[in-house]
Amino acid sequence: MAREKRSGGRWKIQLLATLACNPFLSNFFKGKLYRGPLKGVCVPGLNCYSCPAAAASCPIGSLQAVVGAPQYQVSYYVVGILLFLGALLGRGICGFLCPFGWFQELLHKLPTRKYSTRRLHGLTYLKYGVLVVFVILLPMTVVNEVGLGDPFFCKYLCPAGILEGGLPLSLANESIRASLGTLFTWKSCLLVGVAVLAIFFYRPFCKWLCPLGAFYALFNKHALCRLSVDQDRCTACGACSRACGMDVDVFRSPNHTECIRCGDCIRACPHQAIRRTPDLRATHKKELSR
Repeated sequence: MAREKRSGGRWKIQLLATLACNPFLSNFFKGKLYRGPLKGVCVPGLNCYSCPAAAASCPIGSLQAVVGAPQYQVSYYVVGILLFLGALLGRGICGFLCPFGWFQELLHKLPTRKYSTRRLHGLTYLKYGVLVVFVILLPMTVVNEVGLGDPFFCKYLCPAGILEGGLPLSLANESIRASLGTLFTWKSCLLVGVAVLAIFFYRPFCKWLCPLGAFYALFNKHALCRLSVDQDRCTACGACSRACGMDVDVFRSPNHTECIRCGDCIRACPHQAIRRTPDLRATHKKELSR
């Protein structure tokens, strides 16, 4: 069965999460940003502050803004939110609550031949370098005359920024269109490259470049919400691994750093050996049987 048919109702959660992050849809036509008090809050996934419809801030953008400011050394608020979300859900946020992750999944549904990224596994380590270098070190060390650092990841590498912010604002605002330059061209080419790759490969940006995914991956093995394999039921048939778009051998490592908790492995397992922990449905049934 194709992955699209096994995805259950996860797309509904992804849709609701995207709309919750971007409720001010009319701003797309106005070419303006919402700048209210909600912008002081961070959303869980990668969603650009500069998106006209965005209600809150991107955690990576917020982290860079504070790291690059001369009066701060660390953003306890942003780091605290990320630590809490990581400890609770791990990369489940990538699988359910990230608008740009969903965007890649939608592109992947286009009817073309699909390719595995197992042989490109080494590229998954790039995102940790992006997190350390572009999100933390460069904004902290490469500063202007007043000690202010650039948000290097947002400015040079983030395709979500050009998709959600740069393109809509330039289409709706003539003055912005008139000021576009080589950076806009570079970011547009980057977005096109990621989009084309996403058609043929499952979530390439999430696997290889996303610093937010890299951060959440650090918590995957110990997050409260994770996967478990019943070894008494598991026959190591490999059905779960074949179903996994993130190329995880689930029966060997159910909480691998690349697992986004999408649940495809659970639906693919012929022996019902994989479950979510904590399993709220099982707990509910146990309570009812008492």
